[in-house]
Amino acid sequence: MLGWGVDRLRADMSRLLAILFHQGVLDEQFLQLQQLQDESSPNFVSEVVNIYFHESEKLLRNLRGLLLDREFSDYKKMGIHLNQFMGSSSSIGAKRIRNVCVAFRAASEQNNRAGCLRALELLEHEYCYLKNKLHELFQMEQQRVLAAGVRYPLHQQL
Repeated sequence: MLGWGVDRLRADMSRLLAILFHQGVLDEQFLQLQQLQDESSPNFVSEVVNIYFHESEKLLRNLRGLLLDREFSDYKKMGIHLNQFMGSSSSIGAKRIRNVCVAFRAASEQNNRAGCLRALELLEHEYCYLKNKLHELFQMEQQRVLAAGVRYPLHQQL
């Protein structure tokens, strides 16, 4: 019974990842990141992704702050934030976020405030979706590790 739970969690994790790849949310870079995780660093992926989320939230706040400023005209500064967001998204395999950043940057290079606002909304949506799905994946991973680690003593026959 215990092994079945572990196998089911592993299958659920594989299904979720397959969906995220099929939707274009993640790319092969995420798989490469997973390959770096081993017994010596069992939480490597979740730690890297949590750093990404922390930094991304700062970048999103900065982008929103720039765009909501009525006197805003520093599209170059916006481009710097977007380049940072694109680079960190690429490093964890966040393909759809990276693609939205590319479109956002194109709008900022054209000084298109309305286009930037639309891109920011989409970026925030994609970010929340990715964060929720990866949180779900990491919870399943924790449950799988816990389930795999539980061992009941065998009763010896008298």
